[in-house]
Amino acid sequence: MKHRKTTGKIRIGIAAYSLCLGTLLTGCGAEAEESYTKQGMTAVEALNYEEALSLFAAAQENGEDTRQLYRGMGIAFMGKTDYASAITYLEAALKLSNGRVEDMDFDINYYLATAYFKNGQPQEAIESYDAILALRPKEMDAYYLRGCVELSQDNYEAAQADFDAAIALDTKNYDQMIRIYMVLEEYGYKEVGQSYLQKAMTENEKSISDYDMGRICYYMGDYENARNFLTNLKTTTDYGAALYLGRTYEALGDYNYAASIYADYTDHDQTKAEIYNQLGLCRMKMGEYELALSAFQAAMNIEDNSMMQTLKFNEIVTYEYMGEYKTASALMNSYLKSYPDDETAKREYEFLQTR
Repeated sequence: MKHRKTTGKIRIGIAAYSLCLGTLLTGCGAEAEESYTKQGMTAVEALNYEEALSLFAAAQENGEDTRQLYRGMGIAFMGKTDYASAITYLEAALKLSNGRVEDMDFDINYYLATAYFKNGQPQEAIESYDAILALRPKEMDAYYLRGCVELSQDNYEAAQADFDAAIALDTKNYDQMIRIYMVLEEYGYKEVGQSYLQKAMTENEKSISDYDMGRICYYMGDYENARNFLTNLKTTTDYGAALYLGRTYEALGDYNYAASIYADYTDHDQTKAEIYNQLGLCRMKMGEYELALSAFQAAMNIEDNSMMQTLKFNEIVTYEYMGEYKTASALMNSYLKSYPDDETAKREYEFLQTR
């Protein structure tokens, strides 16, 4: 298998908003018992979308808050990659507004923009971000995400204007600048993306930390300086420093030393899935497949981690490299039930079925 997921891959149009479950209790007085709506959202988080939809149907029969359950149904249909149905329910949830603009209205618009984009309706996605920004002109994520959609439509000038607006709202938000760099690189504007990073280093030279300087150097491809800045930090206990110094050594081709950095960090902290994932990838590079598998599976056992798709895919890759094609095929079949729109996985499943 030549393809693998990487943690840095940009997923255009996906809003980084957690599922807000705390307000989804019913008003029927049974405080100790979870509402069907809340159970449905828990099922969504577990990627059990059919179960979630059944629970939302029960919520509707039980007379629970229609707006909340429509929102949940929209998100569940997004998980099933049925974006047309997702749009139907999310639009219905928006129409149930009481007339006062609340946080939920913005939340639904973010999801709706994603569904529009995934359904091949980029203009409608842009309009959803327009609606957010009309009421919250300092919503940095909306500028960034609208820029991503515009860039996907070859509208570079509009995208650049949105990226500039996002950065202007916080000129020292290096996470945001790195996100912008990564999407620009993905669409063939790597030099433009690097100009943002270079400007950040120049303008903030006196205040920028070794960590931020190190990771910006990493994305600039200046691995020697990235290593110099990051080695000033305590990588055995500092998550960000360990992650980026390890990646820097990977970029320099020293997978053994990168793996040692990741492994040393896991002695201190066993809750960071991304560290285990990078450790597994290094082990893969070195042909240590059993150790790679252990790393990926250790990460999968971390509760509420946001990397489950990547980890499951990498687990399948590992089994394939180990020659355990039946196991890989069975796992891929299960994987595609949770992530049916992964075209790379579909091709690999076809290949596995021939082995």
